[in-house]
Amino acid sequence: MTLYIDPPVWPGHGRLWSHLVSDVSYDELHAFAALIGAPRRAFERDHYDVPAESYASAVAAGAVEVGSKELVRRLTEAGLRRRK
Repeated sequence: MTLYIDPPVWPGHGRLWSHLVSDVSYDELHAFAALIGAPRRAFERDHYDVPAESYASAVAAGAVEVGSKELVRRLTEAGLRRRK
């Protein structure tokens, strides 16, 4: 199981956010998100939005830290990218 998370640099709703993705399946992504306590409403098309204050716990649970471009590349190569 490999999940990837980018740095919390995306502003929204007065907070900074990261994106959490899987390069295997959405089922894997949903299971990991549940493990770290991310609500299902945080899922947007192909990723979870993770607030900055939850970043460290996602990494501690096993998410691999990557840059935003690398995250999108891995998601696209896995065939899991869903554009707006």
